Amino acid sequence: MTHLELETLAVLLAIAITLPFGAYRATVRRLSWQWFVAIHLPIPFVILLRLSFGLGWWFVPFMLASAVTGQLLGAWLFNLWRARRALAQAETTE
Repeated sequence: MTHLELETLAVLLAIAITLPFGAYRATVRRLSWQWFVAIHLPIPFVILLRLSFGLGWWFVPFMLASAVTGQLLGAWLFNLWRARRALAQAETTE
């Protein structure tokens, strides 16, 4: 596996790790303790991922960007799913 493939895999896995936490973050009140847990709990896993892949300090900004992307994408997808579900339920009750 080339270095570029390894880096791409690390970024995609970091996004995948943080997706569910972003979805959970979208359900809790902002700046509550659950909100902070949803943001900070996946960070050790992302750090462990970077270290297990043998990527150095130069890769930290990319991992941070992928963790933020996963959080935002997870919240966006969850809100989209919730809105479509509410719309479908409203259509079936009419």
